[in-house]
Amino acid sequence: MNITSYKDLVVWKRSIDLVIEIYKLTDNFPKEEIYGLTSQMRRSSVSISSNIAEGSMRGTKKDFRNFLIIAFGSGAELETQIVISKRLPKTMHLDYTSVEKPLDEIMRMLNKFISQLEKDTTH
Repeated sequence: MNITSYKDLVVWKRSIDLVIEIYKLTDNFPKEEIYGLTSQMRRSSVSISSNIAEGSMRGTKKDFRNFLIIAFGSGAELETQIVISKRLPKTMHLDYTSVEKPLDEIMRMLNKFISQLEKDTTH
């Protein structure tokens, strides 16, 4: 399959799905977290797909790689926020499976993509 747009990238599509799952999950967070973890987790998840899209439109593989690294960092932020949420009394009872598994997959995909672009830009 030819990639003509970031919308063709599986990692971008999966990251959009992750945003939806994060929103569903955080809808169950206590209202006092609306400006705390809820907001942080939503922004981190949106940042992943946004940086994939922006980087792909920058025009060079080096720029794209840099934005994928930023997306990867946002994924690490989200992983950390999930760990915190799982330990808080008011959110520990929630099922995090719908976000943990896709996030893990996205992180592996980004890591591989970043490595491939590194090879492409150094040769």
